[in-house]
Amino acid sequence: MTKIIRIGTRDSELALWQANNVKNQLEALGHQTQLVPVKSTGDLVLDKPLYELGITGIFTKTLDVAMLNGDIDIAVHSMKDVPTALPKGIVQAAVLERANFLDILAYKDNEEFLGQREGIIATGSLRRKAQWLNRYPTHTVVDLRGNVNSRLEKLNHNDWNGAIFAAAGLTRIGLEPENTIGLTWMLPAPAQGAIMVVAMENNPEVQEICAALNHRETEICTRLEREFLRELEGGCTAPIGALAKIDKENNVTLDGVLLTTDGSKKLEASLSAPLGRHQNLGVDCAKSILSRGGKRLMNELQNADTAPHFYSTKKLTDAQLQRFKPTIRVASEDFIKISPNRIAPSIIKQKHKNVVFTSKNAVESLLTNASPAELQFENIYCVGRKTRRLIQKKIGPVKHFENNAINLANYLVEYIEGTELTYFHGNLSLEEMPRILEENNIVVHKVEAYKTKLSGKTVQEGVKSILFYSPSTIESYLKNNRADKVAYCIGETTAAAARKHFKEVKVAKIPDVESLIDLVNEGF
Repeated sequence: MTKIIRIGTRDSELALWQANNVKNQLEALGHQTQLVPVKSTGDLVLDKPLYELGITGIFTKTLDVAMLNGDIDIAVHSMKDVPTALPKGIVQAAVLERANFLDILAYKDNEEFLGQREGIIATGSLRRKAQWLNRYPTHTVVDLRGNVNSRLEKLNHNDWNGAIFAAAGLTRIGLEPENTIGLTWMLPAPAQGAIMVVAMENNPEVQEICAALNHRETEICTRLEREFLRELEGGCTAPIGALAKIDKENNVTLDGVLLTTDGSKKLEASLSAPLGRHQNLGVDCAKSILSRGGKRLMNELQNADTAPHFYSTKKLTDAQLQRFKPTIRVASEDFIKISPNRIAPSIIKQKHKNVVFTSKNAVESLLTNASPAELQFENIYCVGRKTRRLIQKKIGPVKHFENNAINLANYLVEYIEGTELTYFHGNLSLEEMPRILEENNIVVHKVEAYKTKLSGKTVQEGVKSILFYSPSTIESYLKNNRADKVAYCIGETTAAAARKHFKEVKVAKIPDVESLIDLVNEGF
């Protein structure tokens, strides 16, 4: 071919490396080439996670338009970024030999956080986030966008423990950090590590030239992975992983996974067939997952793309979610995380005449420090029915309980035996109850049993109402969101905190989750 082959590419360092790789191979075959760099929407919009941008092919669309307009002859893509259905008139011309398909974790100081409850990991991939949370459910995953260089820089300048990258991308531009771990347990994105070349369907001459670059084994494996993805109907908004391999005996194996976005549910499948009879592995693997709950899971994911009516600042159980009317869309995440403190043995072994708990968190944290047999409590007072049930199940009888801390404080002023009590609480607990008691000459011995860490999320546009369970969940929510929605509160203490910020506040009749859900159902 005497005409110069115009090679379209994104203008990031990694994309240019890939395009130059194709360029060099074509020129080694005697063809003249020219690179045509183009910026994509995915490179320009860096303030949102990829899955929130709402379209597939975000890194390929601009090049597709350039090709259809006749500005370029071929385009070079990271194959994992290419939608499973190419635009009309554009065809796959070649798949280059696959590089390392693994995801890797680049970490900063040490690996100790992998064995600890707390950890902060950065990634812009919903698939990586879901698989990480499935393995490390108590960790926090934050969004990370930008090119490889800027993502590494952000890792170094934030208080994250690590960030997840595609191994192939780091290797290709020679930027693999010193501290990395290959995530062999994490299934990659379909076609990760492979480079695809596309051309116009009506240009058979260019297709024939590119065919010389095609790597047959990589083409077979990536085709199966992409068929698995297509059958599940998942794009950028579904956490889907797939990997196909061909062994020395020419057997083809495909492993696939589908997860919820929070990693709480995972469906896996693995199928094998001899090379030559492998053609249906992708579809069969997807159908296996769909038949075992995958269809319902995909429906949940698709519904999640539509803004929920209500957002709960506490992760709800399946039973609690089922309590909502079928027409109500609900999303839920934990906006606070609780970690127990170490309580001095001298406090635990001491005899306590009067003890007060205002939350289940304080009870549970205390029981991480001591067995029920070690506790010497004469009179136990608490706030909330569920706290009372937990105490009576784990420790012993509750002398009296109220639905909120102020009512309990007023009761104790009248009826406490003696003039002292021990109050097990959290670092963010309100001071109203201790203040009332101390003003009435009751000595309060405070024991901080746990710490509350705010871990609020950004709630998507379109959500009308928020469910709150404590003043701390309100504080956490307001870190990233506006008080322009209806606040549904579990009790009067939470409602009092909400009224300082929200115009419309609704309060459950009974301070428990089920009553709060019933309140939502009544008004919907």
